[in-house]
Amino acid sequence: MVEILLGRDDVNPDKPDNDGQTSLWWAAINGHEGVVKQLLGRGDVNPDKPDNDGRTPLWLAAFSGHEGVVEILLGRDDVNPDKLDNYGQTPLLQAAMKGHEGVVKLLLGRGDVNPGKPDNYDQTPLWWAARNGYEGVVKLLLGRGDVNPDKPGYYGQTPLSSAAVNGHTGVVEILLGRGDVKPDQPVAYKMQTPLCWAAENGHVGVMEVLLGRGDVNPGEPNNDGQTPLWWAAINGHEGVVKLLLGRDDVNPGKPDNNGQTPLWWAARNGHEGVVKLLLGRDDVNPDKPGNYGRTPLWWATFHGHEGMVKLLLGRDDVNPGKPDNNGQTPLWWAARNGQEGVVKLLLGRDDVNPDKLDNDGQTPLWWAARNGHEGAVKLLLGRDDVNPGKPDKNGQTPLWWAARNGREGVVKLLLGRDDVNPDKPDNDGQTPLWWAATNGREGVVKLLLGRDDVNPDKPDNDGQTPLWWAASNAHERVVKLLLGRDDVSPDFPDNDG
Repeated sequence: MVEILLGRDDVNPDKPDNDGQTSLWWAAINGHEGVVKQLLGRGDVNPDKPDNDGRTPLWLAAFSGHEGVVEILLGRDDVNPDKLDNYGQTPLLQAAMKGHEGVVKLLLGRGDVNPGKPDNYDQTPLWWAARNGYEGVVKLLLGRGDVNPDKPGYYGQTPLSSAAVNGHTGVVEILLGRGDVKPDQPVAYKMQTPLCWAAENGHVGVMEVLLGRGDVNPGEPNNDGQTPLWWAAINGHEGVVKLLLGRDDVNPGKPDNNGQTPLWWAARNGHEGVVKLLLGRDDVNPDKPGNYGRTPLWWATFHGHEGMVKLLLGRDDVNPGKPDNNGQTPLWWAARNGQEGVVKLLLGRDDVNPDKLDNDGQTPLWWAARNGHEGAVKLLLGRDDVNPGKPDKNGQTPLWWAARNGREGVVKLLLGRDDVNPDKPDNDGQTPLWWAATNGREGVVKLLLGRDDVNPDKPDNDGQTPLWWAASNAHERVVKLLLGRDDVSPDFPDNDG
């Protein structure tokens, strides 16, 4: 077919499409050697014509790893073997990036190819080969005397740090065999060492190679004070944590610039295995708070990590009732989030105050009731040292919130107590019934109207009754319930008449 078309006088064999791609372009990218030869045999085909992205037939053949096509094109005097595309990438850089060793060899055999030429992001062929783990290509490039093996690229990352972050142990070993590669150089925007990058990503093999060097500091932090151990702990890389804890020159309790330790982060992120490893050390403070006064136990509780909570509560040097800067204890959060298992664990301790107020006067029961966590409410109501009617600073009780939010099960539990006032208003004079009616909580309204000690017509501080608000919000069924009472005035005016 190609021969037939090329035999026509009205066919332009070098005519590009809208993207600047010619017939030779397509033959090169797809490795059609015969077609390439046919086209190059013509005097009217430009063998080095780039497309709209600046990519020549040679660039594309190198990108795709078509050695035969590369050889054919390199045999031409009118092909630039080192021509940049619009992104500053040469055919060699593409071949190195993709791991095409044969093509790399062919291009390195040319005297007019710069093997260290970077792209627009300052990334060299070696940088890309190291990043992608192509050991053979790395060896070929390092065999050149004109390649800088430690040249930083994107965000300042060197070939070594790029290999480390991606877990390419073989490439790391090759690069460390050079005397002109710095094995402990902090790089990139975090200014982390290759060891730190490997730890962050859990690459044990790379870690072992780097730690085998006498010139690598295993505790070197980055700009944020985050050490290799810190990164391994936060991401749950147990193998890396074990490796680092086996060293005498690693401080397992070293905090970052925000005061947060490896244990703090492991607990926060639910990495139980890492927590066990760190708690096995005598030089780790298991109760050290970080930001806002929040301890490892606080975070384990917040996220409902029961296994972690058990581990931490098994320590004598952990205060299970320690509040954060907002006065919120581990129990407060477990109750708020409805984590019954954690609530049980904490209530099993003698040194936990189950009724402790936070800075806003809100108790664990207050939050469990507000959020409708019946199991947690039952557990807390089972304690003699919990006041079920304790209001917060705004005068809002656990029942007040349960009624407002329509938590019928919780309302029943609280109404079953003799020490809960079912008609207690908040600071604005709004009762539990007032809010249940306002929000159309029909089931809760029925429960409250079943009590003799609830005034169904009690107005708030603005003189607005439960009926007034139920009618205003078009809650017809609640309006009917209230009008069914003899002690509700259907014409009760508010303060504005």
